[in-house]
Amino acid sequence: MLAADYPFLDVMWTIFIFFAWIIFIWLLIMVLADNFRRNDHSGWAKAGWTLFVIFVPVVGILVYMIARPKMTEQDKQLMAQAEAERKRMAGYSAADEISKLQRLKDEGAISAEEFEKLKAQALA
Repeated sequence: MLAADYPFLDVMWTIFIFFAWIIFIWLLIMVLADNFRRNDHSGWAKAGWTLFVIFVPVVGILVYMIARPKMTEQDKQLMAQAEAERKRMAGYSAADEISKLQRLKDEGAISAEEFEKLKAQALA
């Protein structure tokens, strides 16, 4: 009897609305977390974005996602730290890398200019 009162399309619509709310709440949390994590915003900017996202949620989230730069200085620093940690965990050694480059240069596989460029990258 219950199945006849609640047809399949209504079930699908309910599932769609439920997951839309889950996605909306997740986006709200992510925008607020990103807003408070950033150190290039002042306290007033963080408060303004928070109020904007809370009082006009859909527009606030969309505007924040559009207005946020793709890569901030803080993101670049975090990526550099992660890369350094990855190299450290992998047993990366700049001296080993330079010795490999020297061997390639001696064999003629790379030129002196390429050697210097790659050596600078290995030391960075």
